[in-house]
Amino acid sequence: MNERLKALADAGVSIWLDDLSRGRLTSGNLAQLISENSVSGVTTNPTIFAAALKHGADYADQVAELADADVSTAIKQLCSTDVRNACDLFFDVYASSAGYDGRVSIEVEPGLARETQATIDQAAELHGLVDRENVLIKIPATKEGLPAITQTIANGISVNVTLIFSEDRYREVMDAYLTGLEQAAEAGKDLSTIHSVASFFISRVDTEVDKRLGDHDELKAKAGIANGLVAYSAFEEVFGGERFKALEVKGANKQRPLWASTGTKDPALPDTLYVTNLVVDGCVNTMPEKTMQAFADHGEVGETMEGRGNEGRAILAAIEAAGVDLDDVFAVLEDEGVQKFVVSWDELVESVKDAQASAK
Repeated sequence: MNERLKALADAGVSIWLDDLSRGRLTSGNLAQLISENSVSGVTTNPTIFAAALKHGADYADQVAELADADVSTAIKQLCSTDVRNACDLFFDVYASSAGYDGRVSIEVEPGLARETQATIDQAAELHGLVDRENVLIKIPATKEGLPAITQTIANGISVNVTLIFSEDRYREVMDAYLTGLEQAAEAGKDLSTIHSVASFFISRVDTEVDKRLGDHDELKAKAGIANGLVAYSAFEEVFGGERFKALEVKGANKQRPLWASTGTKDPALPDTLYVTNLVVDGCVNTMPEKTMQAFADHGEVGETMEGRGNEGRAILAAIEAAGVDLDDVFAVLEDEGVQKFVVSWDELVESVKDAQASAK
């Protein structure tokens, strides 16, 4: 067991790998990361699946079986198979953590990010396809995604809300979750079985802000972590409030903050920056393996994020005073985030089509 990653886990950070492929499952690599690197969950997205399917021969047999299926069906079958098998691998972690960890995510098609009902329908479909209680359905935190999150939670399906960039949208996400729980309670559902994480993206905020800061070098590489501190402060407020307490007595779980996009994009920055500085009991950090291994080698557990919301707000205020329109930054990042996943999905479609044609 790596001691640095164990120390991070002991500080209350759930370490989730931001990558999944059939090769990781069949080779035993993922099992090894669970046993040696304290990995307690996996997140995926269209970019990850596109890379896995494009470069992996592990899918050849199943692609051959799906050679005559329409491409959308084939993709859902291929991805859900990986997620189902990963869910099985993580089931002991899931059971021993009362459902908080041992989670594996599968994402609705990114082209549905602006379509509420289609997202609700596909969330239910993917939940049924994977057919494992430790699956999380990823739904983007677009305006159209918010009511889909509410309805999916109300249906008793656990959700990983993705592509959150701002405090305002995060508060709307928490409201969507609580509303879904209230509706689930009214319908007589067991709230203790419903879980959610809210994926707040970190490094992408720095990338966008820093290129707008001009010569204000003293503020560079600070926005992402500051934004995280503000987000955690909002979490403390909402889930320490009366609305959640009324649900908690009925068995409801907190929607845990998840720090996403935690690999550094700028090689000049410390490669563990977005792990060391995002430590708090009860959060998730989903990281690429490169970042995880860097922390395993030389990472340090930083100061807790508790009670530091004002520190984050002061940094964001200084960035705005330097001329950066943060509302525009967050809007651009959401649009880009959706579009990047659409591009990856299109690549995934072409890769599967090519594989199907070769299998015939």
